[in-house]
Amino acid sequence: MKTIYFDNNATTMVAPEVTEAMMPMFTTHWGNPGSMHSFGGQVAKYVQTGREQVAEMLGCKPSEVIFTSCGTESDNTAIWSALQTQPDKKHIITTAVEHPAILQTVAFWETRGYRVTRLGVDGKGRLDMDEYADALTPDTAIASIMFANNEVGNIYPIAKMSEMARERGILFHTDAVQAAGKVQFDLSKMCVDMLSISGHKLHAPKGIGVLYVRKGVRFRPFVRGGHQEGGRRAGTENAPYIVGLGVACELARKHFNDEVTRVAALRDRLEKGITSAVPDTLVNGDTEHRLPGTTNIAFRNIEGEAVLLMLNEFGICASSGSACTSGSLEPSHVLHAMDVPFKYAHSSTRFSLCRYNTQEEVDFAIEKIPPLIKTLRDLSPFKD
Repeated sequence: MKTIYFDNNATTMVAPEVTEAMMPMFTTHWGNPGSMHSFGGQVAKYVQTGREQVAEMLGCKPSEVIFTSCGTESDNTAIWSALQTQPDKKHIITTAVEHPAILQTVAFWETRGYRVTRLGVDGKGRLDMDEYADALTPDTAIASIMFANNEVGNIYPIAKMSEMARERGILFHTDAVQAAGKVQFDLSKMCVDMLSISGHKLHAPKGIGVLYVRKGVRFRPFVRGGHQEGGRRAGTENAPYIVGLGVACELARKHFNDEVTRVAALRDRLEKGITSAVPDTLVNGDTEHRLPGTTNIAFRNIEGEAVLLMLNEFGICASSGSACTSGSLEPSHVLHAMDVPFKYAHSSTRFSLCRYNTQEEVDFAIEKIPPLIKTLRDLSPFKD
């Protein structure tokens, strides 16, 4: 049975071009890029090329790119550095819909005496800019606002929010893990001080990430040891994965128009096909400002896990907006923050598409999902 992969916000397939570029780094160019001899030196050149390819996609200088192991490490490092370089500031701003890499990190610092403002969202997951403006104070060490939400796909006004922080002398970080390669931005024209991305969200392997740090921003390393990454992140460079990420960024630039046109059209076709055939559905999030491949659809009175299990029977991969905790189903923190009604929230299903998806796959899903939902509703203990 063919796998139809609609879970690209969770992870993406490694692009064939990426795999091809990485292979020599395992077989013939396996030296240490920090070595003085030419065998290692040739690897350093590949690392530099990867750095330049990442910088080109982000619109920054290669020297502002720090390679990490993943987006989570990048997020943690950004918060750590901001607090360590500003010991007199004890306030952090974030949102209630961030990825756990941010939410768990700020919760940790909260136990260490820091005050945390978690900005709320409305029913479509949108932020209140007045609330954000009021939260910015002289005591604020950093504002960390995600570029795009991983569950509902909302894109947030990072250019404006970073500008507001800059005007008040406050550091601004954004988790751009979901936005990289899908949202057009140029860091050279923005007021963002730090930004995180993760390779496996844009067709590079798992285990490689980036933290952008704007030139001139005071920085403290989170991982200490050797001199790598200009002394900003210790550990021998993961050369094969850096090469892969560089190629993935180059491909993302090449296919960007396809991402925002054809992939968005496939998303809309899937969403319309499901919602027009299935009664009592709800599309979660801001449908006017969202990632091109993401739709989050709620089906009234059924469980999200049941939807996923039946989708799996047809080879369709998606993800749920619910989490199983202590044997009971609870809506995700994102849907909870949006006040999505429980009878919809606990059945929310995220479909996230990419450039490798096809219309045939979408049409297959449209054919299978309506009768699947009807079957589940007939069996469901939830009734109005």
